[in-house]
Amino acid sequence: MNPTRRITVVGSANIDLTFLAAKLPRPGETVFGTNFYRGFGGKGANQAVAAARLGATVSFVGRVGADEFGRATREQLIREGVDVSHLLDDPERPTGTAVILVDDAGENAIVGVPGANLGLTPEDVRSASRLLEASAIVLAPCETMIETIAEAFRIAHAAGCRCVLNPAPARELPGELLSILDVIVPNESELRILTGRPAETLDDVTVAAEALRERGPRTVIVTLGPRGALVVGPDGRVHVPGLPVNAVDTSGAGDAFTGALLTYLAEEASIVEAARGANVVAARSVTRPGTQASFPRREEL
Repeated sequence: MNPTRRITVVGSANIDLTFLAAKLPRPGETVFGTNFYRGFGGKGANQAVAAARLGATVSFVGRVGADEFGRATREQLIREGVDVSHLLDDPERPTGTAVILVDDAGENAIVGVPGANLGLTPEDVRSASRLLEASAIVLAPCETMIETIAEAFRIAHAAGCRCVLNPAPARELPGELLSILDVIVPNESELRILTGRPAETLDDVTVAAEALRERGPRTVIVTLGPRGALVVGPDGRVHVPGLPVNAVDTSGAGDAFTGALLTYLAEEASIVEAARGANVVAARSVTRPGTQASFPRREEL
């Protein structure tokens, strides 16, 4: 990819500790697991790796702890071809960590400790302003401070970059932030939280997405799990149907979708074409365990 089509991700990096079990435990219940593995995660790092595996030129702006997990995260991003010149070591906080429980049906439950991710400041972003201004697309999930994300988008928007927000986990978003977004990519539950509207049927999702568009974003792309995705923009709605697969682990599927979406947008695909390609990538990712480890490379598609 031409370096001028660079994708810069401002976001989180975690170590994932994944436990497999026949079923997810209820509150107060202990279940025996069938396997355990350590992997790399954090929505920002996941989306950066998903894009890099598809051949995108990707930079990452974030923080990790000055600890073993932080060193391992940095080495992993470098292995995947992600530029880490603006990945900072936090001297006070540990690297973000997530515990992921996955049952035999591929459903998951996650507990995350943000750690150094919450140390990423607007000043850190301003220090990376030249990188942001030289990017075609700037992406941020919501696992760092909102004021940091807003500052990144202010810089990117002023430079004419495309601004994409993945509002996960969902939280109240300031109007100024929403007003400068080109694309927002929530899932159904995040759309419900952001709008206070139901998101069960495709018609429900369309109405809620239009309500979100009225607050600023030009295009809303709602990921629908096995039902695919719904693109709602200036030209109306387009449903991208899901692909039938045997799901092994659904964790990271939304990140695979978002990273792939940006890759195709950076290659100047239309928003609907990019969503269709991202849907294929996400479907492929759930057929394998893990988050970053499950993301396909271009040649696999």
